[in-house]
Amino acid sequence: MARQRKRGRAVDGILLLDKPEGITSNAALQRVKNLFHAAKAGHTGSLDPIATGMLPICLGEGTKFSRYLLDSDKRYIVKGKLGEKTETADREGEVIQTREVDVSEPQLAASLTSFRGTISQVPSMYSALKHKGEPLYKLARKGITVEREAREVQIHALELLSFDGTFFELDVACSKGTYIRNLVEDIGDLLECGAHVVELRRLDVGPYLAEQMMTLEQLEAVAEEDKYSLDKLLLPVESSVAHWPAVELSDNAAYYLKMGQPVQVPGAPVSGWVTLRENGDQFIGLGEIDDDGRVAPRRLIRMD
Repeated sequence: MARQRKRGRAVDGILLLDKPEGITSNAALQRVKNLFHAAKAGHTGSLDPIATGMLPICLGEGTKFSRYLLDSDKRYIVKGKLGEKTETADREGEVIQTREVDVSEPQLAASLTSFRGTISQVPSMYSALKHKGEPLYKLARKGITVEREAREVQIHALELLSFDGTFFELDVACSKGTYIRNLVEDIGDLLECGAHVVELRRLDVGPYLAEQMMTLEQLEAVAEEDKYSLDKLLLPVESSVAHWPAVELSDNAAYYLKMGQPVQVPGAPVSGWVTLRENGDQFIGLGEIDDDGRVAPRRLIRMD
């Protein structure tokens, strides 16, 4: 039997997409994948269709590092509306409760104190969290509710940007797994008037900042001018873990490490994960310091 030809080309890197409103994260991923004609691509951390902003797209070898972006801190700008609770905690859900709003700006600002630091959240039934292999939001649409355990998350910073008596805007820096819809709804509950998300925009993911994003329109314009120039817009795979300690490997150590063997490296950290470099600056993947103080290979990239 003839071998099936692989569709797409081998292209490696990370693109920071500014996802537009109104499409799913997967739909945005497919458009980027098609523009690059990439054989392999994935995104890190879904954004709801109503949400916009940073959606890191990992291409080729970049997909090996998507989990580290999933586990990283995030920053959002969110607009909420007081006085209404919805079924989904955002504007797309049916309004299930309406209450009078009698909240001053100082009261709203003061309420945020309760949500800074370590807080506990019960994931929404309309989240992408899975129960027995099926996303909760699919169960919710069938009218099924299941028990969800509360989770601790970190709110590193929470600032009130504006408030007009009904609508308010927050700047939120948080840990992985934080549900911004839950946060806004919980603020509304504390103020005894209810609240839901009207707009949500993700600005930062891990080491990546908002000014690095590219829109689909910008990508399409570049592709129309010269499709080969798209590759110049990609960030290197190692940029996702560039803030980790680096270990420089000799040719001999690199050889054995690529064979899957832990190696002793003078001056290496005594614990934790590290980036691995050969010949001074050639990134070859990730390692971890084992119990014997050796550098053990954990995630290596394909070398052309």
